[in-house]
Amino acid sequence: MAKGKRGPTPPRGAPGGQANMQALLKQAQAMQAQMAEAQEKLASTELTGTAGGGLVTATVSGTGEVLALKIDAKAVDPDDVETLEDLVVAAIRDGQSQASEMGESTMGPVAGGAQGLLGGL
Repeated sequence: MAKGKRGPTPPRGAPGGQANMQALLKQAQAMQAQMAEAQEKLASTELTGTAGGGLVTATVSGTGEVLALKIDAKAVDPDDVETLEDLVVAAIRDGQSQASEMGESTMGPVAGGAQGLLGGL
């Protein structure tokens, strides 16, 4: 070894590195459990989108999947199928919009925590 030179520098935090990694893994596992719980909640929640003053209703899961569609007989006009089609699309979009908002409010806090966890790496 040349005069004045030292050997390789140990990695920062080497003595406590193992404990830090274990704490980080525990935190990640807790976040994973929270995320799974939030996803289950979304999947089991049913929301109702409406259009045409309730003439058409779409039942949508919290994940946005269309589960059911109901059409009031008053909305059925054989000479104006296009309006009925528009009402169906609007009811589905309303339900999916509600599902999206619910997803953001349910998953947001969990996802935000995950970013904080990853930011610490």
